[in-house]
Amino acid sequence: MTPEHINIYIKTLPETPGVYQYFDIEGALLYVGKAKNLKKRVSSYFTKEHDNNRLRILVKKINTIKTIKVNTELDALLLENNLIKSLKPRYNINLRDDKTYPWIILKHERFPRLYYTRQKKTNNDEHFGPYASVKLMFVLLDLIRQIYPLRTCSLDLSKENIDKQKFRPCLEFHIGRCKAPCVNKQSVSEYDENIKEIRQIIKGDLGFALRDLKEKMNQAASRYEFEIAENIKSKIEVLSAYQSKSTIVHPSITNTDVINIITDEKTAYAHYFKIINGAIIHAQTIELKKKIDETNEDLLLFAIVEFRNRFNSLSKEILVPYAPQILLPNCEYIIPKIGDKKQLLDLCYKNALAYKQEREKQIALTDPDKHTERIMNQMMKDLRMKEQPRRIEGFDNSNIQGHYAVSAMPVFIDGKPAKKEYRHFNIKTVEGPNDFATMEEVITRRYTRVLEEKLPLPQLIVIDGGKGQLGAAVESLKKLNLMGKIAIIGIAKRLEEIYFPNDSLPLYLDKRSESLRIIQHIRDEAHRFGITHHRNKRSRETFKTELNQINGISDKTAETLLIELKSVSNIKVASIEELEKHIGKAKAKLVFNYFNKPLSNL
Repeated sequence: MTPEHINIYIKTLPETPGVYQYFDIEGALLYVGKAKNLKKRVSSYFTKEHDNNRLRILVKKINTIKTIKVNTELDALLLENNLIKSLKPRYNINLRDDKTYPWIILKHERFPRLYYTRQKKTNNDEHFGPYASVKLMFVLLDLIRQIYPLRTCSLDLSKENIDKQKFRPCLEFHIGRCKAPCVNKQSVSEYDENIKEIRQIIKGDLGFALRDLKEKMNQAASRYEFEIAENIKSKIEVLSAYQSKSTIVHPSITNTDVINIITDEKTAYAHYFKIINGAIIHAQTIELKKKIDETNEDLLLFAIVEFRNRFNSLSKEILVPYAPQILLPNCEYIIPKIGDKKQLLDLCYKNALAYKQEREKQIALTDPDKHTERIMNQMMKDLRMKEQPRRIEGFDNSNIQGHYAVSAMPVFIDGKPAKKEYRHFNIKTVEGPNDFATMEEVITRRYTRVLEEKLPLPQLIVIDGGKGQLGAAVESLKKLNLMGKIAIIGIAKRLEEIYFPNDSLPLYLDKRSESLRIIQHIRDEAHRFGITHHRNKRSRETFKTELNQINGISDKTAETLLIELKSVSNIKVASIEELEKHIGKAKAKLVFNYFNKPLSNL
């Protein structure tokens, strides 16, 4: 029941955009959220039934509500993002980012210096970055230093100091890495021209720098200054080589942000590319810890704002897998379906997936219980279950036109095969090729025994087949009064559809999801185990039929020989003495004479 003071406060809220903050009875901040309509959004927490347990707990803890009204929904989004990062409320998305990424700094001074730092400054110096790849940053700095001789000293190169000849050239000048502006060997205009080109290179606009260098090379050549032209040509070659290595998409894709996201039960992974002239100049993955029932759209929007703030992006084009409702100013969302942009978005997804898999491997090695818990929670959510599928039993039938019918039951515990608990069944009551009746018999036999012997019930049954096989299994569970106590699904082979009881429309899980992978593994194990047993039974039945053609040899005698000698091939070549040891003289003579008839009698 909602406290009276909260009901009163909600009634006074305006129907305008804004940000709301929830506090507990001790004044601790619980949650920050944005709203297009503050009154509707805040009241929804207290008037709706929530499936998410953490959300129910949050609502119970709310004692005080504070709101901040803004002009637009976009303003609410930006304010929410800033408050979450600065205040870190307990129930908000948690941005997992324990690294300090480096920046390239262009010092605001006469004859500017270029260097890197891991601490972003608050002064007027130009900052470029941050660089998620330190290696990429060093490659870029090395490229610039190969092309442009810049000073590295921290001297105060004011005009007065240079005119007073306070300095003298250092080793950097003598080895050709600096032109010694400290002793007036390089003018401010020439140095600043280099800085202008460096700025464009760092921003990723290599085309501008190349065009400018080519123009200077041609001008030098026209003045017959071939040594200068050759020097500029070597710079062009270095820059062109770097461009060829960094360009991975069409050069027409420029000033573009690419963001893709992959989510599971508790975490989302968002990957970002910054594209300039077909080259990726920034790439980074962030991990977002879900706290309550955030939608994929909420998570993607949070990631877009975070990346654009982090990398100071003003790109007018953002490639995304789906478009959030809130559009950022001066840009548009593009959902590519084909072509280079689609390939770029797919590459972004692959990077997010690779990061996710790497994190999961780390967790699986360091905390296997947590890894299992995550997978079980994801399966529970994907398959609409009320409890985790810690024990799963699968079923598959095998026969040839109704003959040699068998069924196999693999068992998975915590998402992994438990081969000691696998079982197979020889079909007893079904005549002919009737897969539905076979499934009904097997399910009835299996769970009748489970109930009688008080064995553990599975949380999930996986039937290899579509609606027909699933329906037959459901009928058996109903007869045993187990329907509703065990979740049951069918998986059809053609399109990997997942069928639920009393639901004509199938569920299609993401082809890359762990839930589908585990279900497919169970199905494949059931098929493999069933086929193996089916072949063995067919062999035994075939061999027994051949032995039964011998007058005077009963089924029991044939079975004894097969058990002792393993195969009909061994029986055929056995001596009469060896046969006598197992079935006696009279029957041994019958078998030996049958397989050793003179050719003339055949």
